Amino acid sequence: MSEPFFNPDKSYEENWAKGPFGPFADGEVFVGACGLECNIFGKKLNSPIGIPAGPLLNGKFIKAALDKGFDVPMQKTLRTRVKKSHPWPNVLAVRIDGELTLEKAQERLIADKDYREPLSITNSFGNPSYSPDFWQTDLKDAVSYAKPGQMVTASWEGTDWDNAGEKALIEDWKLGARLLRETGVEMMEMNFSCPNKGTTNLLCHDLEMSRKIAEAVKPETEGIPLAVKMSYMSENYLQQFVKELSGTVDAFSAINTIAAEVVDENGNQALPGPSRLRSGVCGSAIKWAGLDMARRLKSLRDELDAKYVIIGVGGVMTPKDYKEYRDAGADIIMSATGAMWNPLLAIDIKNNPLP
Repeated sequence: MSEPFFNPDKSYEENWAKGPFGPFADGEVFVGACGLECNIFGKKLNSPIGIPAGPLLNGKFIKAALDKGFDVPMQKTLRTRVKKSHPWPNVLAVRIDGELTLEKAQERLIADKDYREPLSITNSFGNPSYSPDFWQTDLKDAVSYAKPGQMVTASWEGTDWDNAGEKALIEDWKLGARLLRETGVEMMEMNFSCPNKGTTNLLCHDLEMSRKIAEAVKPETEGIPLAVKMSYMSENYLQQFVKELSGTVDAFSAINTIAAEVVDENGNQALPGPSRLRSGVCGSAIKWAGLDMARRLKSLRDELDAKYVIIGVGGVMTPKDYKEYRDAGADIIMSATGAMWNPLLAIDIKNNPLP
C-alpha cells in the first residue's frame, strides 16, 4: 500500500494545512476518456468514480483527486460556523476477521496502527469545519480545478448551534444549502448519516425530520442535484425512507460507516474524549453492507419507477469491488479508505475493465 494521502499520524489541522501526502500529491495528472464514460444528472463524465465526503479536506485534496482520475470528488462535510475537530488520533486500523456484520459490530473491536490488507479503519472527526468566509473561497477554487468530464461535489450538515430547537436546525440546513450553492458545486449532499446534536443518533433514522429537512432544503438548491447520505438500513425502513424522500432528493448515497466500540489492546477506549468509545468503521469489512444497500435501492427505484441516482460507497478497494457495485446498480461508485492508501485506484479501475 502507498503512503496514505491523509496521514493518520498527524492531526486534522496538520493534514488540512500540509496535506495531501504521498503519491497522491506528486502533481502527475491522469485525466481523460477511458471507456467508462457515463451521463449523470445530464452531464457527461469521464467515469462514475469518486471519493466521498471524508478524506478530501479542502481544495488541495480535491485538485489532487481530480488529477488522479477521481472524476466525482466530494468536499468533506461543511458547516455554517466554525467547529473544531475531535482530538488526535482520528484514524486507526481496526482488526476484523472477515465482514463487520451487524452482530459483530455489537462486540468490541481492537484498534492499532498496523494498516494492513484487508484494510479496515475507524475514523472520528466530528465533522469539523472552518468558517464559511474561508471555505466558500476554497471550494470555489476547487470547482475551478475540474476538467471536462469531471464534477466537484460537496457535503454539509445542519447544526442547532444554540439549542433553539427544530426550527433553528432546519434554518441552518437551509443556510448551508445557500452557502454551498454560491460556490458552484454540481451536486450537494446532505449528511444525514453522522451523529447529530452530539449524540449517537443518526438523522437518517428519524424519518419525519429527514423529510422536513429535505423538503425545506430543496428550494434552496435552485436546480443543483440534491443527494442524501445514509447509514445501513433495514429493508422495511429503507423502503419507507425512499418513498418519503425520492420525490424530493435526486440521489441516495449509501453507506457511510458501521459504528462499533473501538478499544486498544488493553481494552481501553482507543479514541480519546467523551462520546468516542463508539466510532464509525469503514474499509473492506463493510463492503457487504454498501452492496446490499445499492441492490435494494436499485430494486426500489424499479418498483417505484423513480429517477434517483444511486451512489455506492463502502469497501471499494479494487477494480473488482468497483465492478460489484456497478453490477449491484450503483450509478456512481466512491472510495474513501481504498483511495486514501492507493492514489492510483481510479486509474487501476480504468485500466482494468472487468466483464
